[in-house]
Amino acid sequence: MEEKLKAFERLLVIMDELREKCPWDKKQTFESLRSNTIEETYELADAIIDKNISEIKKELGDLLLHIVFYAKIGSETNDFDISDVINSLCEKLIYRHPHIYGDVKVTDAQNVAENWEKLKLKEKDRNKSVLEGVPKSLPALVKANRIQEKVKGVGFDWEERNQVWNKVIEEFKELKTEIQNNSDQQRIESEFGDVFFSLINAARLYDIDPENALERTNKKFIKRFNYLEEKTIKKGIDLKEMTLDEMNAIWEEAKKFD
Repeated sequence: MEEKLKAFERLLVIMDELREKCPWDKKQTFESLRSNTIEETYELADAIIDKNISEIKKELGDLLLHIVFYAKIGSETNDFDISDVINSLCEKLIYRHPHIYGDVKVTDAQNVAENWEKLKLKEKDRNKSVLEGVPKSLPALVKANRIQEKVKGVGFDWEERNQVWNKVIEEFKELKTEIQNNSDQQRIESEFGDVFFSLINAARLYDIDPENALERTNKKFIKRFNYLEEKTIKKGIDLKEMTLDEMNAIWEEAKKFD
């Protein structure tokens, strides 16, 4: 523990020095750091998907720098400092884990998650909306998953998870009907959204993170398409001049390397 505290103290000292002496660090604000923080978060997410442990460690360091940086800026206006950030977090963790720091009994991780959402609604200075706290700027797929997790915390969910497939089929049929009826683009888009939302709901019910699942498929597609391109380049063939059947033959080859 002493070694860890020394490492954190070293980071705080370096942050103080950078804020005082570095022209770039001196001019940063909450607003100027925001986009960089979002980028660093996505870089960490990429490293996790790739299961790249060394990159996960590096990106966690980058995120920690941002946390310390924001706290340093906050301390300069006497609004808050890193101690306030950490103590606030500790108090929240203790409050939201009454099964550890109190006499509440839980049976499993799902029970803990449900209690967590209920406790959030009771916290001081929070309004009573179940969906309060879902960031507006979250990507739509992640936001849909978070919305569904929150409403589940108050019991708004399917009694049996296999019931969700009837909803998926229903939404898909409605989308197909709008397309067959040559409906306007807005109505078709709305039905596409409903299909996506129901599929995300199904993923949640089967303990699948939809963001991770889709990103893994993205990476798989990229890998296969890169293989297709490499094979055609070696043969001196232009993809635009190939038939779909010819491309599919190489695509099937690529699947063997997944």
